[in-house]
Amino acid sequence: MYIYGKNVAEEAIKNNKKIQKAYIYEHFTDKNLISAIQKSEICINFCTKMELDKLVKGNHQGIILSVPDYKYCRLEDLLYDESPLLVILDHLEDPHNLGAIVRTCEAAGVNGIIIPKDRSVEVNSTVIKVSAGAIENMNICMVTNLNQTIKELKAKGFWIVGTDMKGENYTKIDYNGKTAIVIGNEGNGMSKLIEENCDFIATIPMKGKINSLNASVAAGIVIFEAMRQRTN
Repeated sequence: MYIYGKNVAEEAIKNNKKIQKAYIYEHFTDKNLISAIQKSEICINFCTKMELDKLVKGNHQGIILSVPDYKYCRLEDLLYDESPLLVILDHLEDPHNLGAIVRTCEAAGVNGIIIPKDRSVEVNSTVIKVSAGAIENMNICMVTNLNQTIKELKAKGFWIVGTDMKGENYTKIDYNGKTAIVIGNEGNGMSKLIEENCDFIATIPMKGKINSLNASVAAGIVIFEAMRQRTN
C-alpha cells in the first residue's frame, strides 16, 4: 500500500517502519527528510508531479512511500494497562473520520481502537494521511464480531459507554477504571445490539438547530472528557 505526506513519512521513518520504496517529487525541498530516507537505505525514485498524482489521489505533498499492508493487533495487545481506555467504532464508513479519530486517540493517550471486520472502513492510505502519522503510535484491533468483543470486555471488568442523542450528559459519566467508549456509524449511530450492551449512554448537549455532530468531532469531545477525568 502507499502512504503519503510529510508528517506521515517522518513518523514512518522515526518508528522504523518497513518501507519498500520512496517516490519523491523531483523538486522536493525538504532536504532533511530526503537525508533521513537516504540514511535508512531506502530505494528512492525521483518523479514528476504527474507521476506522483497517478500513484495516489490525495495531497501527497511530494512524497509517497510504498509500505506493507497495515498490520492489526490482537485484542490482548490493547489491555496492557491496569485501567485501559479503549475506543470502539461501530461500523464507521468514512476514512477521514477514522483517521481523525486515530489522531485524537493518540493525542489523548487511548490504549487502542477496535473496529469490525465487515461493513466498516479499514486502515488505508487516506486514514493514514488524515491521522498525520499518529497511526504509527496507535494500536488498532479488527474483530469479527463487535458485539461478542464487547461482551468479552465486560467480562474483563470494562464499563461500556455508548454515545447517542438520548442519554445522560457526557460530563456526568465516570470514565475512570477500565472503560471503552463506543462511537456509532455516521448515519445510523450505534446498532441496537451494541446499544443494549452499553452500561451508560453519553450525550453531548447542543443548543443549535442541528441535533448531531460529525462522528470524529463527537468522539473527540467524549474522549478528552475521559482523559480530563483520568488525569485529575
